[in-house]
Amino acid sequence: MRIKVCGITNVSDARVAVEAGVDAIGLVFYEPSPRNIADLDVAQEIALSVGPFVTVVALFVNPTVAFVQRILKNVPLHILQFHGDEEAEFCKQFNRPYMKALRMKEGVDVNAQVAQYPCATGILLDAYKKGVPGGTGETFDWARVPEKPLAPIVLAGGLTPNNIAKAVLSVGVYGVDVSGGVELSPGVKDKNKIKAFVDNAKVERLSE
Repeated sequence: MRIKVCGITNVSDARVAVEAGVDAIGLVFYEPSPRNIADLDVAQEIALSVGPFVTVVALFVNPTVAFVQRILKNVPLHILQFHGDEEAEFCKQFNRPYMKALRMKEGVDVNAQVAQYPCATGILLDAYKKGVPGGTGETFDWARVPEKPLAPIVLAGGLTPNNIAKAVLSVGVYGVDVSGGVELSPGVKDKNKIKAFVDNAKVERLSE
């Protein structure tokens, strides 16, 4: 099970996540978010602190082209993650692997939505809450995750150390993404929660 901890705001938390065994960290570039990183020098320092084998993901919500290009120019990133209403043509123009987040609104046909992003390296499924692009702290019905998805699926939305084992045993997904579920407060991670989350997320592998 591949694991990403999103909403990292400082080097200390990034290193804690890496030591716990995560595969990726997420940096938020969305001003309304309490996890937004406005100082690109800080973002660069975080990205460089995790070593060469940890994926650094940048999260955007309906950004301008110029904004994404400025982030790419200043921060060493591996993958872009789009959480807004971005269309495929927008997402792929930066010549960088990208993930598209889908908010699991009632009635959404996941594979039909995934088909609209044929170049996406993966699709992140998040809980739907009107007016909130992500980080709701709420789960959705995991039974709605397709058994045969058209792209690798990353499960997000309300995941915590307490429910992650049930999640990975319930659905077959490529990976999981957590932010608020391992925090002391928005943007401040909890070392013990991160370790417990990683350990519990690997229960599927242990059970085999």
